[in-house]
Amino acid sequence: MPRLGSETLVIATHNAGKLKEIGALLDPFGVTCISAGSLGLPEPAETGKTFVENALIKARAAAEASQMPALADDSGLCVAALDGRPGVYTADWAERQWFEGPAGRDWYMAMGKVEGMLCQLGPETDRSCWFACVLAIAWPDGSSAVYEGRANGSLTWPPRGTMGFGYDPVFVPAGDSRTFAELDPAEKHAISHRADAFARLVAEQFG
Repeated sequence: MPRLGSETLVIATHNAGKLKEIGALLDPFGVTCISAGSLGLPEPAETGKTFVENALIKARAAAEASQMPALADDSGLCVAALDGRPGVYTADWAERQWFEGPAGRDWYMAMGKVEGMLCQLGPETDRSCWFACVLAIAWPDGSSAVYEGRANGSLTWPPRGTMGFGYDPVFVPAGDSRTFAELDPAEKHAISHRADAFARLVAEQFG
């Protein structure tokens, strides 16, 4: 398997927030990150049933199209009381339908959907959850590597904080009283599911 060095790495995302977060984690290793979106690469259909499958689909598509090493992140919120949902469908729960306004993702709507389902289960419902993250690296020669991470926590309502993105405003990491969206980015990077996966990636790729 090839190893990453001080080179340009395509981040298989069109999400500016995710590019910034991943770029900050890789910056100490001299890796320059560019997004698949900035290269005009299409987003492949995420047809996998697991985070690993979807991460590999995205990384391989970006590596093949760009002929450069590519890294893809597939992550999501898993709620214990909802049998692990939304899981791989985390982003789908934020998709607006055509009759609900302009196309795009409404994360407040998605957070409200999760909260509504928990409320239907009753006030004593287990609110524990975890963010899961899978990082997949693919090279143009077809090689690939996968690293998994996790951050445990619980759900709160209403949403709090203006930093972060996605479900961050309702996720309280274990051992803290603040949501991910209330944490300074450096604090979040140190304990997030993505940081956990990156620690494993760094140990193998740069260790």
